[in-house]
Amino acid sequence: MDGGVSTAPAGVPPSRSALRETLSRVGTYTLSRVAVLLVTVVIGTYLAVLIANWGGEVDKMREAQCKERAGMSLQADPALQFLPPEERRRRYEQEVERCKQLQGLDRPFLARSLEYLRDALTLSLGRAMQLTSDSGSREVRNIILERLPATLLLFGTADLVLFFTAISIALFLSRRYGSVFDRVIVALAPTSTAPGWFYGIFLILLFAGLLHLLPFGGMVDIPPPTSTAEYAASVLHHLILPVAAVVIGSICLSIYSWRTFFLIYSSEDYVEMAKAKGLPSGMIQRRYILRPTLPPIITGFSFMLISLWQGAIILETVFNWPGLGRLLYSAIGSQDTPVIVGTVVIYGYLLALTVFVLDIVYALIDPRVKVGERGIGS
Repeated sequence: MDGGVSTAPAGVPPSRSALRETLSRVGTYTLSRVAVLLVTVVIGTYLAVLIANWGGEVDKMREAQCKERAGMSLQADPALQFLPPEERRRRYEQEVERCKQLQGLDRPFLARSLEYLRDALTLSLGRAMQLTSDSGSREVRNIILERLPATLLLFGTADLVLFFTAISIALFLSRRYGSVFDRVIVALAPTSTAPGWFYGIFLILLFAGLLHLLPFGGMVDIPPPTSTAEYAASVLHHLILPVAAVVIGSICLSIYSWRTFFLIYSSEDYVEMAKAKGLPSGMIQRRYILRPTLPPIITGFSFMLISLWQGAIILETVFNWPGLGRLLYSAIGSQDTPVIVGTVVIYGYLLALTVFVLDIVYALIDPRVKVGERGIGS
């Protein structure tokens, strides 16, 4: 068989040597993919460290803050007001030096950047410089874990609604090529170039500002309901507008993309033969059209899942949604480097894990993909 995996006659189990060879190739491929993905994560994380620190320029700002704090500390201490200028200067320099040592600013940025990289890769994310969690913790891990469920809820709901709605409508349109509905979707596909937050602004103005049907933003009413049922109903009420913004921003292009895939596979000879045999249209769609398109469908869904973990900075800010996107926006605004790097490294790990799982799923669902010398491991 093409792909480097040995075959045997029907009904004859493969030999042990062939099985060992196959397992060896699978193991080699798996290790190589893990190594490549880890290198990608390391490079991406180090770039995030450099960018978050502006290549070391943030150190100058921290030194200025140390000097400002030392000066204010000396002015606030009445006992130091009558010291000679030389002694006050010496106390000031000692305080500045102590502050720099506490923040590691007395060492070169290159050496510290490698330490930042090591801590990020081992998920030792440290303490935030400015931000805190709702419980008052400065641990970056706690801050991220506190915001993560809100992002998962928002983008998980939006992506699932978008995915299954687009697939269903695309299958429907593949049977009605050239209909009025089909032409409308094709005409509206370019509207998906606008991001979801763009539509979100108009949705807020219409349904919250003019009609007063939905809340302006947030995740739950203020004050939060005390009962579980009322709290869940409040969250669902606040979910409507941001989910609608995400769906409206991508639905037409997603439908158009899947509809194109389904039309391509609908014209294959084996589909025409199935129609000639008189098979039901539902069976033809599931077995002969939907199944061959599973790889690109899974690819699209996988990368939609990746967006869950990162969130959308502007969308969550527009809707005042307390997720990772809004956290990253706040971290960038306050130049909180540990939070920025922590968010990016978690995203990098999830991206690598998704790509790795996607490779395995491809080999399972697509019989044309084999792990071998001329397969995906070549």
